[in-house]
Amino acid sequence: MSADQRKKLIVLMINMFIAIGSFGIVIPILPAYLESINQGGTAAGLMIAIFAGAQLVCSPISGKWSDQYGRRKMIIFGLIGLTLSSFIFYGFDSIWWLYASRVIGGIGCAFLVPAIFAYVADITTIDQRAKGNSFVSAAMSLGIVIGPGIGGFLADFGIKMPLLISALVSLVAVIFSIIVLKESQIVQPGAVDIPTEESMVKKMVRSVKMPYFIPLIITLSMSFGLMAYESVLGLFVDHQYGASPQDIAIMVTSTGIISVIVQLFVVDRIVSRYGEGAVLNIFLGVATIGFLLSLVASSYILFFGITLLIFLATSILRPVLNTLISKLAGNEQGFAMGMNNAYMSIGNVLGPTLAGILYDVEISYPFILGLILLVLTLATTIVWQKRSFNQKSVIGTK
Repeated sequence: MSADQRKKLIVLMINMFIAIGSFGIVIPILPAYLESINQGGTAAGLMIAIFAGAQLVCSPISGKWSDQYGRRKMIIFGLIGLTLSSFIFYGFDSIWWLYASRVIGGIGCAFLVPAIFAYVADITTIDQRAKGNSFVSAAMSLGIVIGPGIGGFLADFGIKMPLLISALVSLVAVIFSIIVLKESQIVQPGAVDIPTEESMVKKMVRSVKMPYFIPLIITLSMSFGLMAYESVLGLFVDHQYGASPQDIAIMVTSTGIISVIVQLFVVDRIVSRYGEGAVLNIFLGVATIGFLLSLVASSYILFFGITLLIFLATSILRPVLNTLISKLAGNEQGFAMGMNNAYMSIGNVLGPTLAGILYDVEISYPFILGLILLVLTLATTIVWQKRSFNQKSVIGTK
């Protein structure tokens, strides 16, 4: 990559890190904070669902606007939404205001994430795209790792201190982007033919006809399985192995570190060597094996290792899927990334909801559901790739 490309990519990584990290700061104090306002698990679950639901509704719209009005505006508007959400979360103790903050935060994230990945597509060549997407995904993973650690430290200064710092950090990101971030997209009249008034339902229907529909389905499946796994992970290891909160914290942090390392140093190399299609098949298979092994793990240490294997696979799959969708999207990068975020949000809503219901019936059912879904996804992917090869698709090219 050129020096200019690296500079722009660093700006995007900083934005993604701050956006994800500022939200992660809140995670350690959330149970205690909800308890302090006489709320519990139902409220925590609704916050996740509301945030993901707002993303789902707004992602296709933001993707279209990213194509029409430029990436820079959408990134800045997204950061403003996340900042406003954080200040509302800090300033009010009413549960309804907290729900409202999650709606605004979800809208902000819907604006931000597709625009960032579309920006990566604008500034990279086809051969560079996997590296660009993996670097931005690594910044996201790093935010997930560092944010909660900072939040736990800040909680010693007061239960609402992490909320205030989260809001201030988001505000700094807004100012930083306004000053530093330049527009990446050169709008070409007639290049993007998107109806001016198109409902979200119509966008979802239109996405079915797109060449990147199967990668969108894989994104949904992966998000569903991963969020289902994460949502019951702590409960499962506590019930099965008597794991302490410290054990669970070490597990979550380790998975984040694995994600960062893999996305920074591994993804681009293996994609360059084997191609997106082969990497997609291999690591869907690895994730499937991981879910199968999780059903028979006999100790916390073994389950820990299996969890690292699953997160290693998904850390590789995420940027690879983003790259595949980007390659197949042509001039509709914003729309494609918006739909990518929308399908991911569907998985993020359905995964934890169904996992929680199934866990109350039988603790192994969420893992069995994830296993069945991954087997079906892997089979669908193989069939799709065979058809794509016959049509001389970009899938599997190096």
